Formats: sequence, C-alpha cells, structure tokens
Amino acid sequence: MSTITSPLQPGDQKIVGEALQGALVDLLDLSLLAKQAHWNVIGPNFRQIHLHLDEIVTFARTHADTVAERAVALGVTPDGRASTVAGSSQVPQVEGGYLDAGKVVSAMTDILESIGRRMRERVEATAEADPPTQDILIAVTQDVEKHHWMMQAQR
Repeated sequence: MSTITSPLQPGDQKIVGEALQGALVDLLDLSLLAKQAHWNVIGPNFRQIHLHLDEIVTFARTHADTVAERAVALGVTPDGRASTVAGSSQVPQVEGGYLDAGKVVSAMTDILESIGRRMRERVEATAEADPPTQDILIAVTQDVEKHHWMMQAQR
C-alpha cells in the first residue's frame, strides 16, 4: 500500500499534524453543536439565531474539509470519526432538548471563544513549521472570531 509523503521534516510534520487534527475536531464538533442548537432553539430572536447557527455550520464544515485535505497533503491522516471527535473534543457542549435563545447565544459564545483560543495557539505553533498551514489556520481563526463577535453582540 502506498502512503502520501510529506514535504515537511518529521518534527515539523508532527507539530502541524497535531494542529490540524485539533482544528478538525474543533470544527466538526462545532458543526454538530451548532446544528443541534439550530434544531432546538426557541424564544425571542428565534429566526435570527436559527439562521446564524446555519452560517456557523456552513463555515465549520467548509473549513473542516480544507483542514483535513491539508493534513493529507502533508502525509498526515486526519481522523474525523464520531468516536474520535467525541473522545478528544475540548469544546464546551450544549444541553439537549429545547434551548432558550438566550442560552443558545451564551453557549455558542463560550464555544466559539474556546475554539478561538485554541486556534490562536495552533496559528503560533505552525508559524515556523509550515507557513501555508498557518495561513489556513489564520483563515479559520478569522471566521471563528467573527462569529464569536456576532454571537456576543446578541447577548
């Protein structure tokens, strides 16, 4: 069986692989949590929050694909299996059942802040190891922080 070779040195490949895998888990869990909240949000500003959650799902899924494909291009196998996401996610979770709009805004604000913090750490970690990967992580961070601001503004 063939494998994908990496243009990176083994130490850099390890740093970048860990950053990309962490980003992948964050983005996949974010997409699932935002969809869960999207289906169950109720109360004032329902429609606005419902639609905003779909925007979050879309950006998270799009970036997850980019992140996973970057990993493969560098000879790192991404792992987006549900069991991997569930077992390694550091993302705060939302409650089950119907969710008051205010609780959704607070929960999503906390979730996006948590992911944003880790994304900034990944941006720093990949600065020397692989600038092209850093560029991808910067783009993800920009979208996470934009949606964090937008959620925060709805409080």
